Amino acid sequence: MPLPPLVEPVDALSDAERLRTARHQVLSGLGEIGQRRLRAAHVAVVGAGGLGAPVVLALAAAGVGTLTIIDDDDVEISNLQRQIMHRRSDVGRPKVDSAVRVAADLSPETEVRPLRARLASDNAADLLAGADLVIDGTDTFATRLDVAAATERLGIPLVWGVIQEFAAQITVFWSSPPEGTDAVVLSDLYPEGSVGELPTCAAVGVFGALCLQAGSILAMEAIKLITGIGDPLLGRVLVIDALRAKSSEVPLRSSRVQASAGPEPQPSPPHIAVADLGHESAAGALLLDVREEAEVAAGMIPGATHVPLARVLADPSAVAQGRIVVICQAGVRARRAAETLRAVGADAVVLAGGMDAWNEASQSEATA
Repeated sequence: MPLPPLVEPVDALSDAERLRTARHQVLSGLGEIGQRRLRAAHVAVVGAGGLGAPVVLALAAAGVGTLTIIDDDDVEISNLQRQIMHRRSDVGRPKVDSAVRVAADLSPETEVRPLRARLASDNAADLLAGADLVIDGTDTFATRLDVAAATERLGIPLVWGVIQEFAAQITVFWSSPPEGTDAVVLSDLYPEGSVGELPTCAAVGVFGALCLQAGSILAMEAIKLITGIGDPLLGRVLVIDALRAKSSEVPLRSSRVQASAGPEPQPSPPHIAVADLGHESAAGALLLDVREEAEVAAGMIPGATHVPLARVLADPSAVAQGRIVVICQAGVRARRAAETLRAVGADAVVLAGGMDAWNEASQSEATA
């Protein structure tokens, strides 16, 4: 259901802005007052790369009044395959300068505040201060943790997206949503310690056109929150599989709500040791690796089948048959997948310690 509008509208639009945004103003539900809310809004975009570039274009075109763009990188020639607001003439220049240029070309009344800085835990709150919402388009999980922590402290929405190779995930986190709406934060999707070392886009690649699709959705989520229209992705994760032209939705509940809701929680799924894995495989168990595409690119247990966690959660019945040993990097995501699979009848167990334990055992055998 729609949430209350995030910002109060400005008193009026200029004649030029009314003319430029005329097609917005005839949209049912958005209208002239919604356009005035966009004019009043201040959005901080962290990252001016594959996701941030289409976000900047879309939000400037939509008439957002203030955009703070945070990025410390310069444009490289290899960026142009997917970071669509940069041009060949921008190579070697700060990425934030491209944001200033393209926003001015699209919407002269949009104020762009370029911050050539690397966001970190010690400066995140200062860099994001004053924003009504934040869009995270960064490319490392460490930075995403810092962005999420800062927005949680500030109590403002975080429109969040990640893309690697041919897959994308998009959602909204908000630690202090309107009354009657459950708070959902990054740790509800990725509990602490559940994500291993992820390879960079330079190592595994990224499908350029998917950046446009995902970035557009990030911008739409921001516009919906600002104007109070539609059903934002708070409590839902949109998963895009570009190779198969499929998208799915995974419900995401607050861990605090789950801990306090309803009857006794489901018992923890059984765990097996790495030493038992050969016996399980010989007996016909499915070895199910639920890590992300980029993680499995660095190696999998021989004979394992890869189905990312989001797809397991979206449609557990598709893999829920017989004995299943669920594998992730350290065990946290595997436990969540196993609980979901057991709920639909599968005999799912967790590989204790995940790939970390398996790698350690393999190295011990190699040196014995």
